[in-house]
Amino acid sequence: MNPDILSSITKQDYSQIQKNIESFLKEQLSKTNTKGFVFGLSGGIDSAVIAHICANSFKDNSLAIIMPDSKVSPKDETEDALHLVDSLHLNYKLIDINLIHSQFANTIEPDQRSLGNLRARIRANILYYYANLSNYLVIGSSDKSEYMIGYFTKFGDGSADILPIASLYKTQVRELAKHLRIKDSIIAKKSSPHLWQGHLAEEELGIPYETIDVILHCTVDKSMSPDEAAKTTQIPIEKIQKIHQMYKNSQHKRIMPPKL
Repeated sequence: MNPDILSSITKQDYSQIQKNIESFLKEQLSKTNTKGFVFGLSGGIDSAVIAHICANSFKDNSLAIIMPDSKVSPKDETEDALHLVDSLHLNYKLIDINLIHSQFANTIEPDQRSLGNLRARIRANILYYYANLSNYLVIGSSDKSEYMIGYFTKFGDGSADILPIASLYKTQVRELAKHLRIKDSIIAKKSSPHLWQGHLAEEELGIPYETIDVILHCTVDKSMSPDEAAKTTQIPIEKIQKIHQMYKNSQHKRIMPPKL
């Protein structure tokens, strides 16, 4: 892979990006006449960035909801989330969704992927419950890499009122996390939505985020064809075609439902 392209993606003014995100959030509060923000906090890098930004500018009117499923969520992930809210002095709630999920699983036919997506949709329901309760906006933590390839659950972690980091690739979110002084273990942690045991994003996708970001930058941002992107990036055409197809196949996840 051509390293210069990745370098051009990650070389940004992250202090200004932080200010832009905070300004965006303030603007959304004013536009919607809402009182604050609620967001899911997993202990992963994307939600950790959201937590730090909310703590910096909206500490008194932000609520973090930590929602592990004790059957599948790693204990250290929940511990990282608890460490974040403690160190940032954020209001939070810890809700184990295992009992709720089990009630569904005992009623409907088993399927690992569908039951995994159900975990994300249960979390979305809880977020919107507290948003409704307090007149808050739900902040989604999807980054551009995952948003563009549809690597999120429709009406699950894809459910949000605002998406403040959806214009930042995963590699850019990592750099923003360094700027925010998020601890190294969270930045280096392998990304996972933890929809089932041992679930890791890059293993499921089969391609690292560094490569995904370069492919998307070339094929979406620069409107290159897969063949042009392969020549420019020196990435195998098969990987480029896979990511480009994921982008096209997931269009329905990024738009409102079609109307007759």
